[in-house]
Amino acid sequence: MTLSASPPDLAQPTDIPDALPPHRSHDPASNLKRSDPFQFGSRYLLPDDDPFEFNAWDHVEPSAEGVRHFETRVAQQRAAPVLDFDRQRFNSDPARWWNRFYANNTSNFFKDRKWLKQEFPVLKEVTQKGAGTKVLLEIGAGAGNTCFPVLKDNANDELMVYACDFSPKAVDLIRESTAYDLHHVRAEVWDVASPSLPHGLDEGTVDVVLLIFIFSALHPTQWKQAVRNILRLLKPGGEVCFRDYGRGDLAQVRMKKGRYMEENFYIRGDGTRVYFFDKDELRNIWSGEIFQKETFDDPESKDDGPSGVGVAAQATDIEGDVVHEQSEAVDGCETLEFIKPIETWFEIEDLDVDRRLLINRQRQLRMYRCWMQGRFRKPNRSEATLGH
Repeated sequence: MTLSASPPDLAQPTDIPDALPPHRSHDPASNLKRSDPFQFGSRYLLPDDDPFEFNAWDHVEPSAEGVRHFETRVAQQRAAPVLDFDRQRFNSDPARWWNRFYANNTSNFFKDRKWLKQEFPVLKEVTQKGAGTKVLLEIGAGAGNTCFPVLKDNANDELMVYACDFSPKAVDLIRESTAYDLHHVRAEVWDVASPSLPHGLDEGTVDVVLLIFIFSALHPTQWKQAVRNILRLLKPGGEVCFRDYGRGDLAQVRMKKGRYMEENFYIRGDGTRVYFFDKDELRNIWSGEIFQKETFDDPESKDDGPSGVGVAAQATDIEGDVVHEQSEAVDGCETLEFIKPIETWFEIEDLDVDRRLLINRQRQLRMYRCWMQGRFRKPNRSEATLGH
């Protein structure tokens, strides 16, 4: 858990190494930051440190008192939720609110995400010279602050980036950019939670999917369709690069009255939605376990499982990674038991929490940020085992 502001004793370092990293020094010659993927910096806040010495500290999480503060804030939010009328209004047409957002905030609103290749080495691989034909799909492309930085250093003449967003206004912003080159990028309107696939893309044709602060905009009931669509689009062995908001982030703690929609799901002041995840939840979502444990459709169903093909009937018991099911007696025959394995939709290559303590020296404030970052891979096995 993280929170917005707290007294000094709430800052608790995690996984402190034996030796301080060079960048704890104020000497420019030796304070370079680490650039390894999923390391999230190494400026650890030690018990005797002055937290106001630097503007930011890595891997800092609150103490038990800090967790209680967070829980108090969430209880206050629950007590003053969004009105039912507004809940329906915001959920019925989310693209409308994102259109308004991009009408008011052009490409200058977001900073270009230059850190992408550092955190996701696969982006270096697909953009290097001689990498061959590669297809990268960015979902929730916004105004192009992710796809254009990737293309800026691209040396692969056979790379194609599909930049998709369900806001037509966002897609227009990408197409109007001077960096928009049809040889390497195509912007399309597409909702990842819809039953269709993006225009110009077929199943099993994408090498890499980018999901950067977009999955949190979906209602929890949309997660299953979104994950299934991504699974359909990726080639076997294809990779998802994921980053989004973590539970207890400053943005969640600061939510005001009338913003709470559902547990960990809020509406911002501009009408856009946001969800705050935890690590175990994301692992269950992307492995597919959360969906397969809920219910199994009739064997004749044409729309279930990771690839849109029906799986077995309602589960009656789940133990570990197998589902025990009981068939009905037919014509006096004995009831038969069979076992269905829980399929792994995505293999979790990396999944971690990026915690940071930001310092406002002038106001003497501590602000806790929490982000989730992961790499998920489509199993590299025959399509038959994935339900095709």
